[in-house]
Amino acid sequence: MRPGGVWATVRAVAQRRSPPCPAPRAPPHRLQTHRSAASRTERTGPSLWVWPAVAGLAAVAAGLLLTELAPARGSGAARTLWPGDVAAAAALLQTVATAAMATLTMAFSVTVVALQLASQQFSPRLLRDFLRDRTIKWVLAVLVATISLAFTVLRRLDEDADPPASALFLVLLLAAASVAAIVVFIAHITRLLRVDTMMTMVHDEAQRAIAIFYPDRDDPRPQDPDGRVPADPGTTVPATRGGFVRSIDVATLVATARQADVLVRVEARPGDHLASGTPLLTVWGADRGDPAGVDPDLHAALAGTVDIGHERTIEQDAGFGFRQLADIAVKALSPGINDPVTAAHAVGHMAELLVALTHCRLGPTLHLDDAGAGRAVVPDRDFRYYLDLACGQVRRYGRREPTVLIALLQLCRDIAVQAEAREYGPELRRQVDLVLEEMSEELISVDREAVLDMARRVEQALDGRALEAYADRSGETRSI
Repeated sequence: MRPGGVWATVRAVAQRRSPPCPAPRAPPHRLQTHRSAASRTERTGPSLWVWPAVAGLAAVAAGLLLTELAPARGSGAARTLWPGDVAAAAALLQTVATAAMATLTMAFSVTVVALQLASQQFSPRLLRDFLRDRTIKWVLAVLVATISLAFTVLRRLDEDADPPASALFLVLLLAAASVAAIVVFIAHITRLLRVDTMMTMVHDEAQRAIAIFYPDRDDPRPQDPDGRVPADPGTTVPATRGGFVRSIDVATLVATARQADVLVRVEARPGDHLASGTPLLTVWGADRGDPAGVDPDLHAALAGTVDIGHERTIEQDAGFGFRQLADIAVKALSPGINDPVTAAHAVGHMAELLVALTHCRLGPTLHLDDAGAGRAVVPDRDFRYYLDLACGQVRRYGRREPTVLIALLQLCRDIAVQAEAREYGPELRRQVDLVLEEMSEELISVDREAVLDMARRVEQALDGRALEAYADRSGETRSI
């Protein structure tokens, strides 16, 4: 049977009418946000080497200071902080420095292995999460500080002087902290390498990006000035460098446009890859119809509000989260891994993100200045883009696995229950058609019927029959 005929049959079977379910309300936890100014620095903080470097320098400074401030010989503080002599202090420092160096080497080795494993089995785009992980930075910082302090104090020991009790006591504290740090590191890296943990991290970051960057559906701002952008071509501001659009500083863009009394339209979205010289912005003059040239300083100021780098970030680019989850699903479906359940779980995470997007207003937004004049039009992607991003590759690589096909149809059903059928129904039906068309002819009749049954449930959800869409024998329509 041809795919179109299959879907026609599905629709015909799903025409049993029942009372529609009430329209869902927007989740109460969604943040009331706007596309506000974006920081040029990623939320997760500095690079991997910054914390260990700062901790090492601080330990050296502390060692130099504390060796000069040793308690008086025979005092209660000296006996409490370090009851031994200089020889015992030297032995301690050598032992601590050697053990900490070996532990640091092991920690770096485990981190490199984790990076390699994540790149090969999950997605190379997940490496950023390891390099920005706070726990890994903290553990490396403690170990580097321990080594630096031990070597500094060892270098300052004098056989003819009293041992620096304060510095030695600090070495003992850092040695104990290093033991605790390595235990935490092993537990953390073990949890971090679980694919469920990785998917949860990506899901949470993408959910945060959606909450921060996307306006609510009832946002009062118009999507275009006076319902449309100016008809004249305006003045094009090209990109001065190539790379990915990582974020748009909307507040600065609006302020700069107001100061120059111009209207600006951003021609690229976060996540787009640009080549040098390609259109980045379009600028219209004060009367919205004067394409007179703009001075170079204004060009540079406007272009500087768009952060371009060589790596995508998820700060304003929710699509990057979808890309990472789709990568995990595709890797799981590869012949070397053969894990369709993980692929289905990744699809489930993307379903939650798509449901969140149905409560947002997609498409371009006109940003106003304080006087209520339109100053910047920032574009955005439509729902079809995200739906294709979530389903496209997974659908093609999982065409022979009914578990994956059913998970994709469950995604469509879950969206259909939450979303407005008139607005999202055509896209959901289109995606169901693509899944059924992609379904392999090699599937046996039982598996094909299971896929078709889930397709029928999508139509039932679009018709407002949520109870029928989720009715099953023992939870099988929700399980994977």
